[in-house]
Amino acid sequence: MGETIKLSQVFVAEGSAVVGMPRAKAVTARVRTHTGEVVSFPWDEMSGRRFTEVEPWRTFRWRNGQRHYSGSYWAATEGRHVIYESRLELAHLLFADFDPNVNHIVAQPLQIQAVVDEHMRRHVPDFLLLAANGPILADVKPRRSLSDPRVEFTVAWTRELAEQLGWRYEVMSEPNPVRLDNVRFLAGYRRRWLFPPELLRRLESGEVDGAPLSRACGMLPDWPEPVVKAAILHLLWSQHFCADIDAALTGALVLSRGPK
Repeated sequence: MGETIKLSQVFVAEGSAVVGMPRAKAVTARVRTHTGEVVSFPWDEMSGRRFTEVEPWRTFRWRNGQRHYSGSYWAATEGRHVIYESRLELAHLLFADFDPNVNHIVAQPLQIQAVVDEHMRRHVPDFLLLAANGPILADVKPRRSLSDPRVEFTVAWTRELAEQLGWRYEVMSEPNPVRLDNVRFLAGYRRRWLFPPELLRRLESGEVDGAPLSRACGMLPDWPEPVVKAAILHLLWSQHFCADIDAALTGALVLSRGPK
C-alpha cells in the first residue's frame, strides 16, 4: 500500500557530536527583516521569534563558471518563491514542500554567531522548517563532505545549539533518486487553483483504495481522462491520495486514501 512520505525518510545523515568539543558561548542570532535591517538577539530568545517574517540572510548571485546553481522555487506550502543555492538544496526544498507536516519553509533563516573553541564562529543554516511536531533546523551537505572535519565541527556545535531550544537538527544529503524523480514530477501538479474544484471534490470523495492509477483515471467518464489523471496527480502531491513513492509512477501504481 501507499505511504505518506515524511521528511525523516529523505534525510540520510544526521552527523555526530565531535568528542571533546567545547560548548558554544556568547551565542547570538542575527536575522534580516523585510526592510533589510539586521536584528540581533540572544540565542535563548529564539523560540518566540516569528521566522516567517524574515528575509534570507544572503542574496545569491550568478556568475560565469560558478559551481552551484542558484534559483527560486514556487513553494505551495508558502504560496510564494523560496530561494535555493544548489540543486541539492532544491531537491530538499521539494521534499519539504511535499511534506504535509511542514507549515512554513524559511531559507537561510538566520546567521548564528558563537564563540566555540575560543574562536568566533559564524554559520547560516540552509533551512528552518516549521513543522507540526516542532521546528527543524537543517543544513544541506553532499554525502562526500560529511567526513570533512570542518563540516563535522560545524554540524556538531549547530546541533548542540538547536537541541538547546528543543528543536531538531538535520543534515540532508543526496536522497533516493527514484523518490526524488517522483516528487519532482508530482511538483508539476502542485498548484491547486489550476484544477476544477468540482472535479477535485468528486475525486476526493471517490473510492480509490487499492485502485491502480490507470483504472482511477477512468473513474469519472464524464470528464476527459487526461484532465482526471492530472487532478489525481495533484491529489498525490497534496497527499489526499497516497502511493509507494519509491516505485515508478506507472499506470500500475496502487492508490490509497491519504490522511487528509
